[in-house]
Amino acid sequence: MKILVALSGGVDSSAAAALLLREGCTVGGATMRLCPGDGEDPSDDARSAAKMLGIPFFLFDMREEFRKSVISDFIEAYKAGKTPNPCVVCNRDMKFGAFIDRAEELGYEKIATGHYAKIKKSGDRYLLYKSENDKKDQSYVLWSLSQRALSRLVLPLGALTKEEAREAAALAGLENANKKESQDICFVPDGDYAGFILRETGAVFPEGDFVTENGAVIGRHKGIIHYTVGQRRGLGLALPAPLYVKAKDAEGNRVILCPPEGLMAASLEAESVNWIAFDALDGPVRLEAKIRYGAKSASCTVTPLEEGKVRVLFDEPQRAISPGQSVVFYDGDLLAGGGIIK
Repeated sequence: MKILVALSGGVDSSAAAALLLREGCTVGGATMRLCPGDGEDPSDDARSAAKMLGIPFFLFDMREEFRKSVISDFIEAYKAGKTPNPCVVCNRDMKFGAFIDRAEELGYEKIATGHYAKIKKSGDRYLLYKSENDKKDQSYVLWSLSQRALSRLVLPLGALTKEEAREAAALAGLENANKKESQDICFVPDGDYAGFILRETGAVFPEGDFVTENGAVIGRHKGIIHYTVGQRRGLGLALPAPLYVKAKDAEGNRVILCPPEGLMAASLEAESVNWIAFDALDGPVRLEAKIRYGAKSASCTVTPLEEGKVRVLFDEPQRAISPGQSVVFYDGDLLAGGGIIK
């Protein structure tokens, strides 16, 4: 099989390429250049890994597409008072959209990445499952993949631990076998999301009111893009008891604060829902859901609404449900689907 591996410059994708070579596949490597300006360019490490493995290397300059799709979505979501997950959009539009198109143009049948998750085919349908390594499972960020993308994707690390992936890279003589992982958004390496938005847009996000749940003004905020739901530190308020960000009212330019118990909610609505396990939901179904990447799965009932939306009712209230984040649904280890929290 002829497979083009999406090389990020990190150990996981390099290990995936090494494992596929060991299995006898015809392997190529490619890196997407996505980040504008001073964003980290991983192509040097990726090119070095490809050279060490003896495979052809391609560099796809996709900065313009990335800006129009991922960065634009990220900025607009923040301006609307949401907390977006740009990796989900990047996976849908770039890694498993544009990258697949480029691979096909080069004559590759499949693509591969270093994600820790598994794909299985059942009849005519491709299904996505959690990694066997629960601590490293990355299925959460793959919920938006289409059947076309899943049919062309190979995930060699689905049954491995991180240590086993490093061992595979070391056995192949790769210099990045012990490379430290990056936890930051690639185009905001310093983690200053508000600063990035201010630099990119040149827009002014004026000060506004901090208010309680009943609307009482208790202080001034420095612009809504500086805050996220669940935040406690950095509010700049002297308070007799801790308060947290409950919500952001972009239209009214208000940041709503609450005591810890005010962060709990038993339901949410989600939009832009993508189902992997089936075509559509025709009635309420019992599933488990994660409301953010690091959250534990929680039992819930998912009910379809109009226009592809769903309502999620949890058995137990969840903390700091954040509009713009992904809610991802599981049936055991099977990823059933996901959507964007409204």
